[in-house]
Amino acid sequence: MTRPDKATRPDKAAKPEKASRPQKGLRVAPRKARSLLWSPIARLILASNLAGLIILIAGALVLNEVRASLVNARKASLEEMSQLISSFMTDNATTEEPVALDLDEVFRQLTAMPLTKATRIIVHDPQEQIVADTRLLKDVINQRDLPPLRDPSWLESTWLDTVRAINRTFESVSSPGRPPIAEVLTLDEEVARAVEGEGVFSERFNDQAERVLSVTMPIEKVLRVVGTLTIETSDVSEIIAAERAALIPLIIVAILVSIITATLLTLGIARPLRRLAIASDRVTMGVSQKLNLGTLHSRKDEIGDLSRAMEAMTSSLYDRIQENERFAADVAHELKNPLTSIRSAVETAQTVKDPAAKEKMMNVIARDVVRLDRLISDISNLSRLEAEIIREKLSRVDLRKLLEDIVSIYADTAREADARVKLVASPGRTTDVMGREGPLGQVVRNLVENARSFSPPGGEVTVSLANVSSPRGPMVRLVVEDQGPGIPPDKLEKIFQRFYTDRPVGTKFGNNSGLGLSIVRQITETHRGSVWAENRMIDGQIAGARFVVELPPAPLDI
Repeated sequence: MTRPDKATRPDKAAKPEKASRPQKGLRVAPRKARSLLWSPIARLILASNLAGLIILIAGALVLNEVRASLVNARKASLEEMSQLISSFMTDNATTEEPVALDLDEVFRQLTAMPLTKATRIIVHDPQEQIVADTRLLKDVINQRDLPPLRDPSWLESTWLDTVRAINRTFESVSSPGRPPIAEVLTLDEEVARAVEGEGVFSERFNDQAERVLSVTMPIEKVLRVVGTLTIETSDVSEIIAAERAALIPLIIVAILVSIITATLLTLGIARPLRRLAIASDRVTMGVSQKLNLGTLHSRKDEIGDLSRAMEAMTSSLYDRIQENERFAADVAHELKNPLTSIRSAVETAQTVKDPAAKEKMMNVIARDVVRLDRLISDISNLSRLEAEIIREKLSRVDLRKLLEDIVSIYADTAREADARVKLVASPGRTTDVMGREGPLGQVVRNLVENARSFSPPGGEVTVSLANVSSPRGPMVRLVVEDQGPGIPPDKLEKIFQRFYTDRPVGTKFGNNSGLGLSIVRQITETHRGSVWAENRMIDGQIAGARFVVELPPAPLDI
């Protein structure tokens, strides 16, 4: 890395602003994992699947209560009607001596009663024999052909069992602990119990395969049962049919709700995912370079998270591709210059006869080879640095000892015109960090080489180490200062870009590859640290550049 020469800088530097720490590249902030219950999409799917079922269950429970209410009301009316008719027959259709039914009067009264087609009255004597039947007295005979007998199919049996189980479930849910509305008894069982003086209410099928509600009451005369009166009605089938008809709107509503929720799922999930897939295909085919998902980006659910993550990913990949293309072009350009210099020196050495000239060309070749080796090493390190750092394990590194070793090497190999490197470290405090010694040594060497390249002949480069407190907590701070021309305020961040060079007048090519500070930042950030540049100020004037590296200290228990 190089900085502008003095000729390009203003005579008087503006008052420096407090150097701000560099911002990192585009990164997706880590997201807090969503709980399943708080997931908008999970709630939408759950609600859509349960909505139709809830409507059907609620409707069935409501209709079950309506059915129970209707049957109870019908039971009460039949019991009241049977008691009234039984009392009337006791007063008007019985004889005194002996106590018995007056069949003629019974026939006359039953014939005179206005009954609906669904209502039937049957009178039995104490021996449980039928003595009167309104269906026969009124000549109400329904003739129809019976279907042929056959065993139910497996599907019909399964459906019937399922319906019965559902009905039992509804009964248990809607009326837990409540006895059934009606017993299931045959007509003979009803009559037998009524002869004993007990009123009976039951639900059964009559001889015409109709579901009927039946009430059988004893006809008593002077505390003696002289017969039984049975009133049955088949309008329960009409009640059930009405219930089924009432359930149809609920079924329609449930279907509509299911269609609406399915549509919402399609619009809310399937359609956005399809848009994501189409946009990804466009990027894959090269039609577009980045994802542009529009309104999906602003959604507050998982679809929005996925959209933002994919946009950030494709943007990062695109930037990486662009950067790699620029990197390859810059590498080709940077490598060509030292190779051209080497070729020119070789050709010159082959043609000259003067040993001194040949020696001079050999020195040029040697210097260019060193420069070329440094450039290739920097390129190679920059290309594989992040992967290698991830693979290597962290260990405790004594940063003070590392600096002492590096500074002593510079002191032993320094020439007369080179800037001196001096170490200033606070004694007595630990300066250990968790990292990798090789990359951290490269950070120090790159900063020192950069500072030496801009320091005047015989100048001084100061390397200091101290423990400091920062907003991020305790830090180990490494500072490298030079006595060069400093850095323009608008270049404090730009100098960390790859291959950024702005060489001072008279600087030979090859002394700076333009990768040194980029490598410094990459290594520092992979060690969870930060690096930034600022100017040293003395009496309001720029006195040199200062590079600051902060690294978190190693834990004491490791």
